[in-house]
Amino acid sequence: MHATRLLPTALAAITLCATVSAFAQDNSLERVTVIGSRKSLPAASSTDTLVPVDIYSMSKVTEGGGQFDLAQTLQYLSPSFNSTRQTGADGADLIDSAALRGLGSDQTLVLVNGKRRHTVALVNLFGARNRGSTGTDMNSLPLLAIDNVQVLRDGAAAQYGSDAIAGVINVQLKKKQGCEAVAGYGQYSAGDGKNYLASAYCGIKVGNGTLGLTGEWQDRGRSNRNDPNDELVGPRTIGDTAVTNKTVYLNGEFPLAADNKLYLTAGAQNRDASSGAWARGGVGSDDIPSRNSAAMYPNGFVPFINGKIEDRYFIVGWKSLIAGWDTDLSQTYGSNKMRYNISNTLNASIANKDLLAGGKGISATSFDAGGFGFSQATTNVDVSRFFPNLLGGSNIAFGAEYRKEKYDIGAGEPGSYIDADGVGFGGNAGSQGFPGFQPGDATNKSRNSQAVYADWEANLTSALTLDAALRAEHYSDFGSTTTAKLAGSFKASKEVLLRAAASTGFRAPSLQQLYFSSTFTDFISGKPLDVVLAPNGSKITAAAGVPALKQEKSKNFTVGITVKPSTDTALTVDLYQINIKDRIVLSGRFDEDNYPALGAILQGLGVGQAQFFVNSINTRTRGLDLTASNRMKLGAGQLNTFLALNISSTTVTAINAPAALKGFEDVLLSERERLFIEQGGPRSKATLGFEYSQGAWTGEAKVIHFGSQTQGTFSGPPVPNLHYKPKTSMDLGMSWQATPALKFSVGGNNVFNVKPTRQDPYETDNGFYYDSVQFGLNGASYYARAYYRF
Repeated sequence: MHATRLLPTALAAITLCATVSAFAQDNSLERVTVIGSRKSLPAASSTDTLVPVDIYSMSKVTEGGGQFDLAQTLQYLSPSFNSTRQTGADGADLIDSAALRGLGSDQTLVLVNGKRRHTVALVNLFGARNRGSTGTDMNSLPLLAIDNVQVLRDGAAAQYGSDAIAGVINVQLKKKQGCEAVAGYGQYSAGDGKNYLASAYCGIKVGNGTLGLTGEWQDRGRSNRNDPNDELVGPRTIGDTAVTNKTVYLNGEFPLAADNKLYLTAGAQNRDASSGAWARGGVGSDDIPSRNSAAMYPNGFVPFINGKIEDRYFIVGWKSLIAGWDTDLSQTYGSNKMRYNISNTLNASIANKDLLAGGKGISATSFDAGGFGFSQATTNVDVSRFFPNLLGGSNIAFGAEYRKEKYDIGAGEPGSYIDADGVGFGGNAGSQGFPGFQPGDATNKSRNSQAVYADWEANLTSALTLDAALRAEHYSDFGSTTTAKLAGSFKASKEVLLRAAASTGFRAPSLQQLYFSSTFTDFISGKPLDVVLAPNGSKITAAAGVPALKQEKSKNFTVGITVKPSTDTALTVDLYQINIKDRIVLSGRFDEDNYPALGAILQGLGVGQAQFFVNSINTRTRGLDLTASNRMKLGAGQLNTFLALNISSTTVTAINAPAALKGFEDVLLSERERLFIEQGGPRSKATLGFEYSQGAWTGEAKVIHFGSQTQGTFSGPPVPNLHYKPKTSMDLGMSWQATPALKFSVGGNNVFNVKPTRQDPYETDNGFYYDSVQFGLNGASYYARAYYRF
């Protein structure tokens, strides 16, 4: 369906609104919009929403929390949110991925101030989480700039478009007057991972509006949990990536004459990050001359994968009231660029060529390995109006969107990828740790999409509310899709609300999944192997019979109950099921042994295995979300208690092998890769928190329980899978309001130093005693903060 065929839907929405416009009345109340609804009215609590929505104020965690970035903050607040820092996962070490309800990071849509935020340019290829996915870098947003985070735990593609299968996260930035600043320090109990934070926000009056400016500097040191006495783990660096972030954000809204408002958001972050790759052996090991030179690193070495990441974001918009209709015209632009520099390394083929020519066997020790970039420009027109006399009160909304995306890969310097002494001979090609992108990998691709939507929310009776949404979207590269959603709530009593929703959804294949291309080195049970990741439409995927990627399609169902017996107590329970068809995953490794048709091609490339993206599986995710909160007087102070619980289970229900790969389903999706999809995140997560305040003092205790995870092994059966037992940790904190403007906070995270279940490092994904699962592998940490409002 071409863009012109979307016009009738838009015209129908306009006609509908014109028909009922006579019912409109003026509403002069202060109006806000909570994610999941197009209704612009005084915000209700999360127990009154049609679908599950959690609203997290960032003020307390910003002033005195133990986490210094947004991803880790939400990890310990939201029951269905999961973000675990990776180690030994190449580029995935440099950008923390995040996801909802046990699905992939690219199946959660992230908004900022209600506008679509761009994803990162990186594709996660390694690690125990989000393999083959792109996602949004939550940590590119400074905590002090955020007013609240709204987490919509339901499919919402019919309302917001592609990616909103698992849910939507909306980050609402501050635009209040006044200034505040935070200084923080933290480190692990092991003495490393030193974390410094300095951040300031100032909201100044500009005309009749406010412009908020936030600046943040964060310096997180490297941590290392390696065991130098272990033969495999040995001299490696296992732990947090070293990161330095420099971030600036602007956010403002400026009322003008006659119900008009101009608003803008602008942000930039530069990040320098460095992660340790697998170690290479020294004299006496098999790595000489294939991956090392005796003259350069006789005792072996750890290459460092260094990334320079530039993230930019911009929104400008105009809100107005036209003939009683709230209109919002906006332009959003976002970009993410990542460039690799590999240090403390060598090109073994160059060193070996030098040795054969009578030299010492020397190569350069650092290389520009190239990189990639992604940009996204989105134009939105949104129109809505509340009609108090239509069906007991109706909100009608419609709009249109145009989006253009671009993805590019740039080659590295020749030394980062060449095989100087000949294919299959002597030293291996490229920089050890991360071979550079080759000229054949370089690409520059773009696409565009157009969409229209309509949404009608009606209070049919004083107890019954229904919402219906329809969205049609056309992509220039794969075609069109139409999605719909129906949600409703019934107020059974003043205290009890029943709610349910059913929807269809979709996720367009990302440009990164369509066009990413690279040759890299992986380690299988400690042994190196060169692997090519072939882009869709390449010679390799053509030989394998892999068709063009298409959109994933989903069906979402949610049913729940909310109970609010008093203003001090609230409970929500929601059950959900998400069925996804033609889910895009990264295939298993094909080689000349398990798929002879590729043998000659791989041999010519000088690599051992190939893999690619393919619409190859159907999955079903079922789960339960529960939240409960209570506040009460206790002695001379107040006790706040909350419980957040998520239980989920994802199952691969079918493997859809292309015709040419029938019979090779066990290679297309091995048990190990299946477990990454089904149990990349813990099957359950719960947080039980207690906060007691008395006078100037506040104490907090938080118990966090992570359910079990099972991961596959490199060896496969009969070697048993890696089972990570359920683990529980505790965070403790104390704050002192020294003056009305000054607060000091201290505390510890995972204070009992709990670690995941120990495994055989020859079978884990990162070659360590445990993968980056549950709460990670670093152990206990401690922090101190000072907050000042002026």
